[in-house]
Amino acid sequence: MKQILLITDGCSNVGVSPVVAAAHAHAEAITVNVVGVVDRGDVGDFGATEIEEIARAGGGMSRLVNTKQLSQTVQMMTRKTVVQTIQMAVQKELKQVFGQTSIESLPPEKRGEVVRVIDELGETSKLRVALLIDASASMKPKLAAVEEAIRDLMLSLQSRQGASELSVFHFPGSAYGEDCTLDLDWTDNLGGVQSIFPKLQMRGTTPTGPAIMSVIDFYRQGDYGRKSRDETDGMMSDYVV
Repeated sequence: MKQILLITDGCSNVGVSPVVAAAHAHAEAITVNVVGVVDRGDVGDFGATEIEEIARAGGGMSRLVNTKQLSQTVQMMTRKTVVQTIQMAVQKELKQVFGQTSIESLPPEKRGEVVRVIDELGETSKLRVALLIDASASMKPKLAAVEEAIRDLMLSLQSRQGASELSVFHFPGSAYGEDCTLDLDWTDNLGGVQSIFPKLQMRGTTPTGPAIMSVIDFYRQGDYGRKSRDETDGMMSDYVV
């Protein structure tokens, strides 16, 4: 399963619309979740609306939080998206096998079995999370909270039974006009996260849409979109028939 987890505090102002970019991600089976890190008066109505629209277009969730809530929210959204993705796959297979569209419509004995399998797959399915950090100038006071959230997320992923990997990007990129920079390639090693933040240089623009497109390209280059028995689609048939 593939996720982009966007952490931002404001409105995009450069390049393609982030809502359009998120829709592209969703079309390639990449879920886009968005955490808006806000303090009082930090994000206006437009920014909050954009955050919600990005997540909706990306098939994910959005939350507006303060820095104290960030770590818990990042972990919750990551795990909840896994469960939702599995539930969608289950509903698809239920319709094919039983002609039913919901777990609740199953007989009690079958319902219990399917719920058990969902819980199991939530812990054992392979998961990759591409973390996309807004490093525009207004995020500088919130960087310590973002760093803590990433460390806690990595620990949370390591506690899963299934293989879990994290990659980290920030935007805008370098002073040479890059929209997005890869800070950490796929890893399950917590140590790599600690080396990212001392090197981050906060800049003024917010190219959220181009940054999302860059992460989509990263997934494409790794060919992570291939269907296999190790991923969610097709995994349920052996359980529900």
